[in-house]
Amino acid sequence: MSTAPSIGGEGPAPGSDENMAGAHERLYNHDLAPVPLAKRTWTGYSIFAMWMSDVHSVGGYTFAASLFLLGISGWQVLMALTLGILIVYVLMNWVGKPSLVHGIPFPVMARVSMGVMGANLAALIRGVVGIVWYGVQTYFASKAVATLLLLFVPSAVALRGVSFIRLDGLGWVSFLFMWSFQLIIFQRGMETIRKFIDFCGPAVYVVMFVLMGWILSQAGLGSLNLTLGGNVLSGGQQLLSMANATLLVVAYFAALLLNFGDFARFGKNEHQMKVGNFLGLPVNFIVFAIITVIVTSGSAKVFGTMIMDPVEIVSRIQNKFAVAIGSITFIIATMGINIVANFVSPAYDIANLFPKHVDFKKGGLIASVLAVLVCPWIFVDSPKAITIFVSVFGAVLAPMYGVMMADYYLIKKQALRTAELYTMSPEGRFYYDGGWNRVGLTALLVSGLISVGWEISTQLLKILPANNFGWVIGAVAGASIYTVMMRLAKRE
Repeated sequence: MSTAPSIGGEGPAPGSDENMAGAHERLYNHDLAPVPLAKRTWTGYSIFAMWMSDVHSVGGYTFAASLFLLGISGWQVLMALTLGILIVYVLMNWVGKPSLVHGIPFPVMARVSMGVMGANLAALIRGVVGIVWYGVQTYFASKAVATLLLLFVPSAVALRGVSFIRLDGLGWVSFLFMWSFQLIIFQRGMETIRKFIDFCGPAVYVVMFVLMGWILSQAGLGSLNLTLGGNVLSGGQQLLSMANATLLVVAYFAALLLNFGDFARFGKNEHQMKVGNFLGLPVNFIVFAIITVIVTSGSAKVFGTMIMDPVEIVSRIQNKFAVAIGSITFIIATMGINIVANFVSPAYDIANLFPKHVDFKKGGLIASVLAVLVCPWIFVDSPKAITIFVSVFGAVLAPMYGVMMADYYLIKKQALRTAELYTMSPEGRFYYDGGWNRVGLTALLVSGLISVGWEISTQLLKILPANNFGWVIGAVAGASIYTVMMRLAKRE
């Protein structure tokens, strides 16, 4: 099991107060302070376990299965998933390095390109996306709760007779139970959370392998049909659909492509980070993708229709024990991804907005409450809606990634002094224009308009051919515009 340190909310780290004695109260609390070298103890396995918790979820499975809707075969889906995750691996190493070197979380790293106060905007954008995803993943897990309720309390079906804000009574009971259960676990502290991370990923592997074995036993390996694209596409159309699927994988990880530093800051060294990323991303994701493709393809043979929700597949198994074990495991798995991708980041981001009054735990509590208010079931009620959701949010976050990476590697040349990230002195390197880097904000706004405008034009208005290029357009635009503007302004 991992021996990773706590992620936040456990009091000051030894040495952090001494190193940051002059830090401004608007920029510093114990959770935002640089992690001392003695506390950077995450090994490759620690990061591998984190990625297992992130990848193995109902939402991740449903997303991967939804790529069949692009009209390509199971083999092509698998190839796209593989290429996409290799790209993510490289991008994740890039964004993780500065946080690992300086021991700082994403909101503090954002100060480098946005300014010590401008980083609040970047943190707010990432925090909002994390809160929405938190609600979405909680909703996916609540489906497993509903399955359990119907299995052991059949009379609960009566709750479906009432509805509020487009969710029936059974859905509300299941969602609020899942939301409350997560909150209780999260508020018990990061040590409890760490233990969940170590357990969630491997547990889902067991269930998914068993589910794949059951599907193969029912469908028969020889009769498995991996050509389920539906429409007959030309060669060019197939390549375009595969490109779309590849970039959707990148967009799916868009949130962690910003805040992976929240975890990388605890890494022992860059080698351990890369090992953990390689095992947790290409290796782990490809194995999970193979299982997803086989189970999704096999469901068409076994049930007569392709089912993209693993909870629904489990619910159709004629064995109460199997249904119960499968449902409980998916519930735990979704808690795992909510911890990694959707709880830690908003907790840090909200704490960054009000460091004097809000710590990590309070930030997490606020994020949890807001996650209910977004009513996630409204906009992810179908597999097609999920691909649109992933693509649009990827376009929103991509410009920030482009700006941050261009700034760190091309403008700053990887040369930073950590203490300057916590000072409000006008002479500070990251004070820029009253605490805001106007160049960074302008680049973020312009590239954001380009990428989001692209997604609106393709996904909603349909005035451009359907595609999912928003993330790459946003990232490249953000990096290019920022680099040109910073050099013209002669800023470093």
